[in-house]
Amino acid sequence: MRKIQRLAAVGAMAALTAVVGACSSAQGPATGSDASAPASGSAAPAGEATAPTGAGVTKISDIFGPACSQVPTEGPGSAQGMVNDPVGTAASHNPLLTTLTKAATAANLVDTLNSAPAITVFAPADPAFAALETQHPGITKQLTTAPDVASPNSQLAKILTYHVVGQRYDATGIVSAGTLTSLEGAKLTIGGSPTAPTVNGNPVLCGNIPTKNATVFVIGQVLSPPAS
Repeated sequence: MRKIQRLAAVGAMAALTAVVGACSSAQGPATGSDASAPASGSAAPAGEATAPTGAGVTKISDIFGPACSQVPTEGPGSAQGMVNDPVGTAASHNPLLTTLTKAATAANLVDTLNSAPAITVFAPADPAFAALETQHPGITKQLTTAPDVASPNSQLAKILTYHVVGQRYDATGIVSAGTLTSLEGAKLTIGGSPTAPTVNGNPVLCGNIPTKNATVFVIGQVLSPPAS
């Protein structure tokens, strides 16, 4: 946990904020039209969020959201396959999070996230990174190949740790809290309801996903740390 806390840098460089911030737009609560069409032949749980089970730990039956149907029903990337793995490993098997996994690996954060005792992760899905790349061609390569990319103070590390909270919450918990402090040091604003929460105005596409040490909420935007 000490290693994680050292990653909490306050603010982000103004130039980077401008780049990433352009791709973070306020949206209303998640509905079926907010997510991509479900992948054929897959059907993960997509019910409503339920009351907390204690300490922010969720069960597979608590998973909800319009994009959950894109998660495989069996194998390492399924809900059952992810539940006993630490979050960095679990994300690497999830077909919605391949770009996030590559970014976390480049930033040397996978082991750090895996060793955290209890965290909440707001995980941008692959289309979020694709949208960022479309608006700013080359930004992904720029971030993942920077000379200091493996440093806790790299631009990529600041972006990624802004998506992580050092306490474990379920959907009811994040909405009740209203404001959360990220590992990057800046605040995250939670809105909506436990059945349709938003993070900085962006709807949760699939939430309450349990892993061994984290509760994961898949979102459709790459979030931007505010300028210091």
